Amino acid sequence: MQKAVIIGSGIGGLATAIRLAVKGYEVTVFEANDHPGGKLSEINLDGFRFDAGPSLFTMPQYIEELFSLAKKDTATYFSYHQLKKNCIYFYEDGTTITAWADEDKFIAEITQKTTENSSSIRRFLAKSKTIYTITNPVFLEKSLHKISTYLHPNTWLSMFRLPQIDSMRSMNRANESFFSDARMVQFFNRYATYNGSNPYKAPATLNVIPHLEHHFGAFFPKGGMYSITKALYQLALDIGVSFQFNTKVTEIALDETCKKVTGVYIGTTKILADVVVSNMDIVPTYRKLLPTQKHPEKLLNQERSSSALIFYWGIQKEFKQLDVHNIFFSANYKTEFEHIFDKKDIYNDPTVYINITAKECKTDAPNGCENWFVMINVPNNSGQNWDDLIKIARNNIIEKLSRLLKEDISSLIIAEQILDPRSIETNTSSYLGALYGNSSNNTFAAFFRHANFSATIKNLYFCGGSVHPGGGIPLALLSGKITADLIKKR
Repeated sequence: MQKAVIIGSGIGGLATAIRLAVKGYEVTVFEANDHPGGKLSEINLDGFRFDAGPSLFTMPQYIEELFSLAKKDTATYFSYHQLKKNCIYFYEDGTTITAWADEDKFIAEITQKTTENSSSIRRFLAKSKTIYTITNPVFLEKSLHKISTYLHPNTWLSMFRLPQIDSMRSMNRANESFFSDARMVQFFNRYATYNGSNPYKAPATLNVIPHLEHHFGAFFPKGGMYSITKALYQLALDIGVSFQFNTKVTEIALDETCKKVTGVYIGTTKILADVVVSNMDIVPTYRKLLPTQKHPEKLLNQERSSSALIFYWGIQKEFKQLDVHNIFFSANYKTEFEHIFDKKDIYNDPTVYINITAKECKTDAPNGCENWFVMINVPNNSGQNWDDLIKIARNNIIEKLSRLLKEDISSLIIAEQILDPRSIETNTSSYLGALYGNSSNNTFAAFFRHANFSATIKNLYFCGGSVHPGGGIPLALLSGKITADLIKKR
C-alpha cells in the first residue's frame, strides 16, 4: 500500500486525506496544533462558543461529495439547513437591506430601498452566473498548470468564452456599469473581501462570487462552522486516516538527487512516504520545510491578501434587528481599501462584520445573551504596531456599532478574546497572517497562484488556500480534489 503524508489538517488537508484514503493510500496527517481544522476552529469563553475562523457556509455539495466518495451517509456525521436571510446590510445613511435567499424577495427589497430597478439586479446576477458557468468546470476544478487541462474539450469551450468573464476591468468599474446607486456598487464590491482582495484593483471576474451565495444559498451547519471540521475529521478516522497532533514537521525529506520526496522529518525522526502533501501556507512550506532547495521567489514574493482583526464578544443582550450575518458598511469604501492595501493600516471607519451563531444555535450563548464574532478587514502583518492599532480600532468599532444600533455596546461586553494578524500567523502558519495566500489584485491572479504540485520535486504536492484555486472553504475543498486527482494520475 502506498503511503501518503499530509502536513497540516486544515480543511484542504482533511479533504485531501479523505480522497487519498478512498483511493487506497495509507494516509497520515501531522498537525502542529492539538486539534484539526486550521483556521476552521472554535473558541469557548465564559459560557460562549464562537467559530474562530470562517463563518459563511456555501456550496455544501463539496462537503457531501466527500461522504459520497467514502460511501458514508452524510446525515450520520453532519447536517445543515439553508438560511432565509443571507445577510443584513447597514449603511451610514440609515438604509438597511436584507439579502433574502429568495431571489424575487431580494430584488424587491433592493428596488424598494434603493434607486435601482429589478432589471439591473437580474442583469448583474445573470452575469455572475455566466462567469461561474465558464470558470467552474475548468479553472476551479482542474489544475491550471497541466497541459492536459488545456487539451480537454471543455477547456476550449471555456477559452472561447474568456472575454465574458470580464477580467480586463476592475470589479468596482464593472459594478459601476451595472448600478447607478452607490449603495449597490458597494454591496457587490464587498465580495472581493471573500478572498482578501481590493475591489478597486481586483478583476471583475470575482463577480462570480455573488452567484455562489445568491444562487446556491448560504447555509448554517448544526453546531456551527466547526462541525464541518469535526465531521470531516471523524469521516477521515472512520476510513483509516491516522492523525498525529502536537507534531510539527520540521523538514520534507528528499532523495540524494533532491528531485524526489522520500518522506518527512519530525525532529530527527524520518517518516517514510511515497507522497507528501503540504497543507501549510506555501511560503513557510518552502522557507522552513525545504530550506536547501531553490525557491520560486517570484511566486513567494507576490502581494499577500488582507488579514483580519476579530473580537469575540460575549454580549449581555439579544438584538432583534440582527441576524446570523450582518454588515455595517464604511461611509467611504475606497478609502478603507486604500488604508488596508496601500497604507497598511486600519481606517478609522472600517466596515464591520458581525456573525452571531446563537441566532440559530441557542446553546452558543447563555440565556438572554449573544456571541458576537466581530471582524474587520485589516492589512497583513508588515511590522505595524498592532497593540496601538487594535486599541484604536476597538474604540472605533464600538462607537460605530453603538451609534447605528442606538445602544452602548461597551457596557454589554461581558467576555472578550482577540485574534489579530500576528496570532493568525502563529496559530495557522499563514504567512504574514494573510487569510487567503496571495491577493487577487491583478488581472491574471488566478494563473499566478502556486500549482498543486512541485515542478522540480517528484511526488511533492500542495493543497489549501495559498495555492490553486484559492482561499475560502469551497476553494480549499476543491484544492483537495485537484491534488488527489493529480496524485492518482502520477
